[in-house]
Amino acid sequence: MTELEGKRLLIVDDDPAFTRILARAMKRRGLEVTVAHSVEEAERVLSTFIPDMATVDLKMETASGLTLIPSLRAASNEMKILVLTGYASITTAVEAIKLGATNYLPKPADADEILAALGKTQPDPDIEVNQQPMSVNRLEWEHIQKVLAEHDGNVSATARALGMHRRTLQRKLSKRPVKQ
Repeated sequence: MTELEGKRLLIVDDDPAFTRILARAMKRRGLEVTVAHSVEEAERVLSTFIPDMATVDLKMETASGLTLIPSLRAASNEMKILVLTGYASITTAVEAIKLGATNYLPKPADADEILAALGKTQPDPDIEVNQQPMSVNRLEWEHIQKVLAEHDGNVSATARALGMHRRTLQRKLSKRPVKQ
């Protein structure tokens, strides 16, 4: 019997292919897995299924995965919560941790990386610091994410604060974040 045997995992992600593959990989490792494809569905699931661990996608069709973290934390203070996202930014990572997430991981991530992130209980003060500064495009992305968070996700208010046309901002937000 592995240490994961019998543990419960909730996967919250609106990508059916990703959830199917991840759920299968986690079941092979001995976890009991339940999948929800939206924040609303996950909140309904929590009434009957209290997981030991949860992975939550940041950007979904309906509400942001960040809005689910307080409900997960309220269901179990011991739950390990991992925010997974293809739209990683410093601002959303900080917000996720402030809201109670245990860890934050950019996609793509495989099952072993996800389990490692969920298993990490202590911060690592010896983590390697990137010697390469961020590119100008990445700095712009990070700044947009910070201002968007300050305006509670309101695109129009963010565009006004940045002195940018709303449609221009929407185009920038619809693109994947630039690499470091």
